[in-house]
Amino acid sequence: MYKIWTVTRRELSSYFDSPIAYIVIVSFLLVAGWMFFSMVFLVGRADLRGFFQPSLFSPALLLLILAPAITMRLLAEERKQGTLELLTSLPISDAQVILGKFFAALLLTAIALAGTAVYAITIAFIGPLDVGPVLAGYLGMLLYSAALLSIGLMCSTLTDNQIVSFIVAFLISAALYYAYWLQFFFPQSLAALVDFLSVSAHLSNMARGVIDSRDVVYYLSLTAGALFVAQRALARQHA
Repeated sequence: MYKIWTVTRRELSSYFDSPIAYIVIVSFLLVAGWMFFSMVFLVGRADLRGFFQPSLFSPALLLLILAPAITMRLLAEERKQGTLELLTSLPISDAQVILGKFFAALLLTAIALAGTAVYAITIAFIGPLDVGPVLAGYLGMLLYSAALLSIGLMCSTLTDNQIVSFIVAFLISAALYYAYWLQFFFPQSLAALVDFLSVSAHLSNMARGVIDSRDVVYYLSLTAGALFVAQRALARQHA
């Protein structure tokens, strides 16, 4: 665990030693705040469901861009600069490298999400705030973010080009996000499968304040699967 934390701390420091972390966090809070409060005044309902609920105009949509942007450099840049060989030559396993980088990206995203607590405080001043659905919604957003970040990290492992990593990760994440609405164009026999595969469907359940074990298992399985592929890809590159 110590070696994983060492990699995590190294990556997190690299984010905050450059403008990356500050640009990501400030941009996310500004755009997400504008989207959220626009929705609040449009719908006329003072709650945070609109923040967590996936839609074509939702702060959750921003993470489709944010996650690939955060992860595209994690291994692609290491390989391009020739520092990956040095990192993998240290007494640390491939799994520890992958997990350390993943947790760094997840912590950065969690910091950005924590900043949105100001939205909850604002809503609490407008009207009564139901804490249960808010906590369930934040759990859903964190699991949703973890799944997108693992996909981005996997793509970063497969190429040394950050732009290619970003584009591929975005396309995969967008396909899983928009599948929630595409299910209506499929036959009924396939609609249920498409709905289950969509990251939006599971986030939608948590946005309503429902914590279903199937949704949690889905996100954890998707995250673990993408991280496993990333670890195997990294292992093959220096075998």
